[in-house]
Amino acid sequence: MIKLVACDMAGTTIDEHGDVYLALARCVEEAGVNATPEAVQEWMGADKVEAITALIEGGGGTATPDVVAAAFVRFKELLVEFYDANPPVALEGVEDAFRELRRQGIKVALTTGFSRDVAKPLLERLGWGVGDHELLDAVVCSDEVAAGRPAPHMIHRAMELTGVQDVRAVIAAGDTVNDLAAANNAGVTAVGVLTGKLDRDALAAHPHHHILDGVKDIPALLS
Repeated sequence: MIKLVACDMAGTTIDEHGDVYLALARCVEEAGVNATPEAVQEWMGADKVEAITALIEGGGGTATPDVVAAAFVRFKELLVEFYDANPPVALEGVEDAFRELRRQGIKVALTTGFSRDVAKPLLERLGWGVGDHELLDAVVCSDEVAAGRPAPHMIHRAMELTGVQDVRAVIAAGDTVNDLAAANNAGVTAVGVLTGKLDRDALAAHPHHHILDGVKDIPALLS
């Protein structure tokens, strides 16, 4: 019996038009390092400070605290610019899926590689709140745990916030390899969705339990 569904945000439940990829690559490039699309993809779903640090180092740069902090500030500025120009929207069927899950008594949480100051205005744009009469039961951001994905901490924190104790009662869904890795590390059911940059073969090459077209299909998976 599933009691909690924890989903990633960008690319999994929210269509933000790939702007997080662009912002991440741009902020690293402005720090003087070239970031290949493959390198950026490898860090999708991870904590963004950790991603910026790794991308700078991987590109031959020196990721001092000051350089990383400045790049992260720039990342947030770019994301706001991109989102203002092309506002994020809910992916097809996600809101209905969340309502159906909650109707069945299943808790719904979001986990994200965004820090709270990035996630909060994004959720406000969508009108997604947390509470009894809202769409969500919990939101966990990467700056609120000891480490972001692929560490399991955000999923376990979502369990803590929603009162779910058994990992066998949890599904974690996401569109990246890091999402699947975090789910496996957490001991929960790992679900890959095809609404991000990766196709079925790319996701299926990594340990998983299910690959779905989107979060919209999770209620049917549980029926």
